Amino acid sequence: MAFDEGLAQRIREVVEQRPGVSERKMFGGLCFLLNGNMACGVTGDELMVRVGPDGHADALAEPHARKMDFTGRPMKGFVFVSAEGLDGDEELARWVERGMQFASTFPAK
Repeated sequence: MAFDEGLAQRIREVVEQRPGVSERKMFGGLCFLLNGNMACGVTGDELMVRVGPDGHADALAEPHARKMDFTGRPMKGFVFVSAEGLDGDEELARWVERGMQFASTFPAK
């Protein structure tokens, strides 16, 4: 699956000063990892964010967020954010930071 390279570049700009961030092709798109732990990524034209099980319900209550579902079984702790919810740089940065914060709770791989 192709991913929105423009969105990927916008994420790079958000995380460029953060140590420990890397990229890896995963989930049919491009993921951004913090110290080896997946934080967020791009699939198609949507942002996927790892919010964790405890943050899942709050994330789904946000506009333009929905359950991350590849196989008919939603992945708890992950959400998709549609392109409409990422128009502004502040909205994108807020979602990316949410994923980075959750990834930071794990030891480095």
